[in-house]
Amino acid sequence: MATVQCDIAIIGGGSAGYAAARTAHAAGANVAVIDQGPWGGLCILRGCMPSKAILRSAEIASHLDRAAEFGLAPVEVRADLTAIVERKARLVADFAAYRREQLSDGRFALYEARARFLSPQKIQAGDDVIEAGHFIIATGSTPHHVPIPGLDQVGYLTSDEILDMCQQPASLLVLGGGPIAVELAQFFQRIGTQVTLIQRSDHILSAGDEDLARPVEARFREEGMEVYTGTQLRQFTEENGRKTAHFSHGGAEKTASADLVLQALGRRPLIDGLGLDQAGVEVAGGRIVVDAAMRTSQPHIYAVGDVNGEHEVVHIAIEQGEIAAYNATHPDRPEHRFDDRLNALVVFTDPQVASVGLSERDCCAADRPYLVASYPFDDHGKSLTMGETYGHVKILCDPRSGEVLGGHIVGPEAGELIHELIAVMYFRGTVQDLARMPHYHPTLAEIITYPAEELAEQLE
Repeated sequence: MATVQCDIAIIGGGSAGYAAARTAHAAGANVAVIDQGPWGGLCILRGCMPSKAILRSAEIASHLDRAAEFGLAPVEVRADLTAIVERKARLVADFAAYRREQLSDGRFALYEARARFLSPQKIQAGDDVIEAGHFIIATGSTPHHVPIPGLDQVGYLTSDEILDMCQQPASLLVLGGGPIAVELAQFFQRIGTQVTLIQRSDHILSAGDEDLARPVEARFREEGMEVYTGTQLRQFTEENGRKTAHFSHGGAEKTASADLVLQALGRRPLIDGLGLDQAGVEVAGGRIVVDAAMRTSQPHIYAVGDVNGEHEVVHIAIEQGEIAAYNATHPDRPEHRFDDRLNALVVFTDPQVASVGLSERDCCAADRPYLVASYPFDDHGKSLTMGETYGHVKILCDPRSGEVLGGHIVGPEAGELIHELIAVMYFRGTVQDLARMPHYHPTLAEIITYPAEELAEQLE
């Protein structure tokens, strides 16, 4: 067993790990990257890229299904799930190959092995022991197991497995109402599977304000999906190959059956087998505890991305990786710290949901004064011409200065439109700035000026 020394050892070769590696290398550090493979990380292999690839197929299917609405001859849409998955696989293979090229270009020492801490200063990686001055843990997340009576016995798929499934089910039970659950639920509904979604909270996307979720629920039901919110799952049974969920809803006991179950009840940090107890790294609630500098309870060990449970969003994981690597390589300079003021999230349903900054729920919880205004897409010229009338734009601002505190969009192209609000908030702009900025007509983006103008008038 060989002992190898380096400046920084990074456990995980995904988006956060690679961002940390290139940042540390650029600062002159000798960097080792350890990943048990396959190389690429969650975003490329089982998350962002594969899911968005298949969602595009469902989006096109929806447009074709609405052909008559736009004066075109009706089209019979028939999905080929095998072809959809094969297209996804080709794209993912290209993305993963590019990431492997980035990691294998000679800047880093690579170890394709499981990593396990032997002490706060050493890890074992296959047949090697690596000693490093600093460690950065970036091992990502894995589907969360939820102990519901009978669920393990009837069997289910998680998002990791269902993205590779080529045989389309006639019916599907989706458990959960978070971003992964709702995106995949709508995908299968749109390609012809009868979907039933069961959510514990009073509305889907329960981490955000209720008014952002309701237009999505309405669209789901319009497309034929059964949506149950405010439920309590009791148990699962199986008969003749049909899997049945027993749950309470609206004061009554109900059942829903399908050929398959998608368990999308969240993910958890992937820390199994890392030997964090040997490293003296504090874990709470299944996640590695970090401060704003991404340091763990051991000052020379950092944890970034999903593994710290702060934000399960890839652009934040990348930012955290860069912060950790900078701090590890610049001990004599003021440390970089993560600021979640511009925390953004996009859910790629139709309508899309996008948010940045504070929500009304956040402001109320912190007892922070705010002004709020919104404007609907069903009264906006460009969205009416597009036939995309679900949703609205909502802006929160400081009641004194007018500084934009948060922006929320549920509607067409929300994931693109939110970046105008992110840009304005980055420079601590105000609703007066938004109202004065020229916007081309007719565009979706000009809808942002309407709530901004309303707020600016209130401030005057």
